[in-house]
Amino acid sequence: INNVTLFILLGLSQNKNIEICFVLFLFCYIAIWMGNLFIMISIICSPLIDQPMYFFLNYLSLSDLCYTSMVTPKLMTDLLAERKTNSYSNCMTQLFILHFLGAIEIFSSQGWPMTAMWPSASLLVLGGLIHSASQFLLTIFLPTCGPNTIDHYFCDVYPLLKLACMDTYRMGLLVVVNPGLIALVTFVILMASYFLILHTIKDYPAESHTKALSTCSSHVTLVVLFMPVLFIYIRSAETFPEDKVFALFYTIIAPMFNPPICTLRNSEMKNTVKKVWYHPFLKKGQ
Repeated sequence: INNVTLFILLGLSQNKNIEICFVLFLFCYIAIWMGNLFIMISIICSPLIDQPMYFFLNYLSLSDLCYTSMVTPKLMTDLLAERKTNSYSNCMTQLFILHFLGAIEIFSSQGWPMTAMWPSASLLVLGGLIHSASQFLLTIFLPTCGPNTIDHYFCDVYPLLKLACMDTYRMGLLVVVNPGLIALVTFVILMASYFLILHTIKDYPAESHTKALSTCSSHVTLVVLFMPVLFIYIRSAETFPEDKVFALFYTIIAPMFNPPICTLRNSEMKNTVKKVWYHPFLKKGQ
């Protein structure tokens, strides 16, 4: 039974002064588009696109653009709106796409070493579809009896579970097992692999140390920016005001900082940027 056709979103805060954040989020959204398009064009217009690591980095930038575009524009318009609402169909669509893209980002962080790029990309898409479909089916069949207020700025599983007129304890456990466990296992595997790399190269020359530390530190920074998702999903099916702050990390902050972190700490990317963006202008000047 579903008696809800429209959801009321409480947004980031009940404080009306939060509207000043509109300019901040607009700046972040523009920076996300410029940075990720910069990365994508640089990779596509260079031989790096044939390397698995940069193929998946390009994939990550596209995923970041789509992911944040599902949340940030709505967040900004709601900051200026008197009544923040979202239709049932839009809410379910947002939930499906966000979990699909989020799963792809998490899986792709392990996919860079793969050599078969397109088959690997297909597996990423399949994994994302399986994960998002499970979350979508979990929520779309929830019986709702009237309450339609979501204490968040976008539609997610835990806030929707609170609206169900049934015991959702077991469903909450399924959420912990699915996205929570995926994020936790990925985090542990990545951190273990970085420590193993650093341990392996400890007897190598100093130049190798520097290059490995630069690469690993940039990757670890990206992972840490996305890992507040752990605080949301790897616990009981409860929602807290802090969840909205944690969500800002993986919906806005991480997509904004991914491009400079991937570019400034990577010598191959810096050389590619010079060839793609600077050299053509230098030739014209000559």
